[in-house]
Amino acid sequence: MSFEAEKLEKAILIGAIHGKFDEQSVNEHLDELELLSETAGAEIVGRVTQRLLKINPAFFIGKGKAEQIVRQAKELDADLLIFDEDLNPAQTKNFQRLADNLKVIDRSALILDIFRKHAKTKEAKTQVELAHLQYILPRLTRMWTHLERQMGGIGARAGAGETQIEVDRRLIRQRIGKLKKELNRMDQERVTQGKRRKDQFKVAIVGYTNAGKSTLMQALTGEKIYIQDQLFATLDTTIRSVSFNGTHKFLLSDTVGFIRKLPHHLVASFRSTLKEVIEGDLILIVLDASSQQVMEHLETIRAVLKELKADKQQTLLVLNKIDLIHGSARMAYLKRIFPDGVLVSARDHLRIDQLMKNIAKVMDESAQTINVFFPFDQGRELAIAQEGVEVLERSYDDDGVRLKIRGSPQRINRILLSTEKWASKKKAL
Repeated sequence: MSFEAEKLEKAILIGAIHGKFDEQSVNEHLDELELLSETAGAEIVGRVTQRLLKINPAFFIGKGKAEQIVRQAKELDADLLIFDEDLNPAQTKNFQRLADNLKVIDRSALILDIFRKHAKTKEAKTQVELAHLQYILPRLTRMWTHLERQMGGIGARAGAGETQIEVDRRLIRQRIGKLKKELNRMDQERVTQGKRRKDQFKVAIVGYTNAGKSTLMQALTGEKIYIQDQLFATLDTTIRSVSFNGTHKFLLSDTVGFIRKLPHHLVASFRSTLKEVIEGDLILIVLDASSQQVMEHLETIRAVLKELKADKQQTLLVLNKIDLIHGSARMAYLKRIFPDGVLVSARDHLRIDQLMKNIAKVMDESAQTINVFFPFDQGRELAIAQEGVEVLERSYDDDGVRLKIRGSPQRINRILLSTEKWASKKKAL
């Protein structure tokens, strides 16, 4: 199931009009599926939709339609059938039998393939491999040729009394266990590395894939960030320090983009990478203002945040790509639908200052102000207390230095705890 060969695989896209999905929404979903397919390296030679009263348990679509699609694929010399909905193991197996030498995959398999293609770091590769194996495990069938196409021949020859499929299942489960242990180890390393960032205000960028998150991060930080106009261009979390007006400093993180019907195993595997989102003090939800599906994109993002248990964090809506909007009607519509949203163009640096001001306002609302005193013999402690905070006032008396400082609740709490420890230690002496 790889598209990396020089010859592009010809694909037919298949969607079903059923339930809450009308013809327009299904065609919009297929437009997105086409973008995903092209990102993976496939050439689209046809699109098929069918109106269904209920899902066919054997083929998802009707058997007659399934046979028609297989004939159409042969006429178009297609190699691949891609369903916009997830197929269960039985449907995949039945269609594979019907389709003979055609490959049959669903949206989740396609997204997993793209993630495998774009994974660069060891952590991303481990996360994607785990998600892929968890996806593939229940879909193994006794059709060895089908398994070989899906898995690239994973497994060894069957031992005495053990079928090939049982060998593969056992080996895959063992590999899944090993990958989970590796990810746990990487997660512990991430926790250790993150301790020094614990006291700083954290802002996480999330958004629909290709909404311009990396471009926004570059606009906010002034640093060069890897940017490519394609779906899921970056999988790893990027963290940068940002200062504004000399009084506000925060950590900004950008990570993998979201998309509708994002495979559950993928979200679960990337949970450690997405920890920056989960632990963010503020989440910037970035939307493509020029997209006609902006509301559906927002629903998708909120659904993924809920799955991550990050739906309680404070959020700011950022409507990006206003440079692509022509006409005042669309702008008026966006302002009416998203009255608290900030309309920006990250590419053209339009209204980035306004976004910064909104972030600073949130920081100020959550910040705490305290007065602390340090004797002159606690110079080291005094220096540490001024890190990561804004010093509002500084005064000197005969015994030491008095500070009035403002900072994040986390940082203020740590300073108070430290001063209490210093006081207790001195008292004990």
